[in-house]
Amino acid sequence: MIIVAPVRYNCVIVDYEWLKAPLKMAKLLLFFFPMIVFAAGDLYTQGKKLYFSKGCNGCHGISAAGSAQYPALAYRRKAFLSHKLKEYRAKKGSTQLSQMMIPFAMGLSDREIDALTTFLGEYREGKSTYSPDMSNRGDGGS
Repeated sequence: MIIVAPVRYNCVIVDYEWLKAPLKMAKLLLFFFPMIVFAAGDLYTQGKKLYFSKGCNGCHGISAAGSAQYPALAYRRKAFLSHKLKEYRAKKGSTQLSQMMIPFAMGLSDREIDALTTFLGEYREGKSTYSPDMSNRGDGGS
C-alpha cells in the first residue's frame, strides 16, 4: 500500500484520497460481480420451483404458453408481470380471470414475485413464442 502525504498549496491541504476512489470501486465491482450474476441465475431457479409448486402450471401450462382460456406468461416483460401480480396480491382484479388470480397471488412475497417474473421473463425451456406486441400490451386476458 502506498501512502500519499497531503500536499499544501496556498494554505490549503490537498488530499489525494479522492483519486483512489475509482480504483476502490473497480475492486468492489470485480469482487461482487460474480455474486450478482449468480444471484440472478438463482432467482431463475427459484422462480421455476415456485411456478410449479404454487400450481401456475395448472392453468398456464408447463411451458407457460397459456391455453385458449388462460394467457401465456413466458417471455413477458418482468415489469408487466410484477405489476399484475402485485395488483392481484392487493386484491385488485377487473375481469373474472384476473379475480381468479387473487388467491394465488395473496401469499406471494416481493422476493417470490421477483423470482417468478425472472423465470417467466427469461424462460429458457423449449422454443420461444415471444411476440413484441403481446409483451407490450398483454393479451387481453390478464
